[in-house]
Amino acid sequence: MADLSPFSSALELGAALRRRELSAVELLEACLAGVDSLNPKLNAVTWRNDAEARAAAEAADRRLADGDGADGSMPFLGVPLPIKDLTPVAGWPVTFGSRGAPEGLSEESELVVDALVGAGFVLCGRTNTPEFGVITAAENLRYGASRNPWDTDRTPGGSSGGAAAAVAGGMFPVAHANDGGGSIRIPASYCGLVGFKPSRGRVPRLAQSWLGAVVEGVVCRTVAESAVVLDAISGLDPLAWYNAPAPERPFASEAESAAPGQLRIGLMAQAPLGVPTDESCTAAAHAAASMLEELGHAVEEVEVPTISEEMVPPFIALTQGGLADYEGVDWSATEPHIVHQRALASETGAYDYVLAAKTLELLSRRELARWGRDFDVLLTPTSAILPPKAGAILEAQHAAPDQPVLDVIASVSFTAFGNVTGLPGVSLPLHWTEENLPVGVQLLAGPWRDGQLLALAAQLEAASPWAQRRPPV
Repeated sequence: MADLSPFSSALELGAALRRRELSAVELLEACLAGVDSLNPKLNAVTWRNDAEARAAAEAADRRLADGDGADGSMPFLGVPLPIKDLTPVAGWPVTFGSRGAPEGLSEESELVVDALVGAGFVLCGRTNTPEFGVITAAENLRYGASRNPWDTDRTPGGSSGGAAAAVAGGMFPVAHANDGGGSIRIPASYCGLVGFKPSRGRVPRLAQSWLGAVVEGVVCRTVAESAVVLDAISGLDPLAWYNAPAPERPFASEAESAAPGQLRIGLMAQAPLGVPTDESCTAAAHAAASMLEELGHAVEEVEVPTISEEMVPPFIALTQGGLADYEGVDWSATEPHIVHQRALASETGAYDYVLAAKTLELLSRRELARWGRDFDVLLTPTSAILPPKAGAILEAQHAAPDQPVLDVIASVSFTAFGNVTGLPGVSLPLHWTEENLPVGVQLLAGPWRDGQLLALAAQLEAASPWAQRRPPV
């Protein structure tokens, strides 16, 4: 009992709550105390609902006392979890990290929020994100820059950077996140966490964003948590236009087995298009490759156009068009690069947008044929760079609103491919630099092979555990 804290896994804490070794109120108070202590340094949490969260924790304690979830059907009953400030929650404000945010409270929650509540989580507060989530660092003019618990001079990444900083720093055991070009995996890499991106259509949403490239999930400490959360938030949605096929068995069972079978691993340790790749990131991928070989897998170097001259323009058109997802925004009050992108989006005709979507789908079809034919899983660094200095990406973007920031390109050079193709991907904290900075490695499995990917990730976690590492903050 003495070892339980927000640094414990959400599954451990949920089990302790069911055993009545601590109460949901006590756990929430520990998390809120962590926010009080650490948020002035990390700037991860931007809005709090302490009174509402305490009421929800008290209700969870009553349910636990009545035996709710005693059969393991609600493994997270009473566990606190913050929501990223891009995702509506009924009765909460949502700012999208913008000074031009709509006024008032959201009338409807995104489906993943309802699923997280249904899983028993106590929703508490919001985490920082770049304005509308379009750069790879959680920094904006409304709330400022979030900072990395492993080195507070650096960014925790983005767009789910506030979420990752809150978990890595020990404020919460798990945090909601989403991913449109790497926004779960990049912060997980920078903050030493597990970041699992489900397949396209795996987790229902009210409507697709970026043609389904945006998916929902969490950042957390262990593969098992990722799997159990995915079981809770995924499933067939009869009202949705598109659904991923149902898995053969629960994702938690896949992770628990840690038995993916012997796989062919394609290793790509250098980013395409001549994007410079930090030596530490390359070393992380090679070290993971050696570990996979020791586990009995076959590893062979390959080249995959994870970014390409064909893919980048239509994907940019897709993300710019995604600004239409946000209602009630005062666009004149947004940051310079958002003003620029909004203007470009308004000039893009329906013909051009449809052509961009078709181009991406045809490119995806061509590249996906390699999974199962040339290799089963692609191994890469998660990012081509180590986390940049906090505030540097936003400063560079504001200095040249009409130009891409090189650090953003380097950050997504391996990850955005998974969003375009809809492949499941995960970033695992398998490497640390001599300066004690975490460096994630990414695994991309074939279409709909979320279960296989979780089993492989769990196998690597068992071979090289990371959950007990703690940042200096």
